[in-house]
Amino acid sequence: MNPQLKKGILELIVLESVRQKDMYGYELVQEVSKVVDVNEGTIYPLLKRLTNEHYFETYLRESTEGPPRKYYHLTAAGVLYRDCLEEEWNALSKNMERFLKETRHG
Repeated sequence: MNPQLKKGILELIVLESVRQKDMYGYELVQEVSKVVDVNEGTIYPLLKRLTNEHYFETYLRESTEGPPRKYYHLTAAGVLYRDCLEEEWNALSKNMERFLKETRHG
């Protein structure tokens, strides 16, 4: 997938994944990878930025497999931001679909 296109939709995928349930970083990498190919080096800076922008809160939870894990939880601001990104995505994809259809049959 085109890197610029991937970067644009990654935030929405991450926000939606955490909206469904609180997740820790590596779990989120696995979840996002179901949609687009990503690695930890892409996800962790995004999580840090979204946390700094107050879209996520974090907390530690004990793990049976090593040290405690940092979980991400979507804040009220994060829900609003996620909803805004979804609206933008829906409008863009609808306009793009119409554009492609018109140019093919124009």
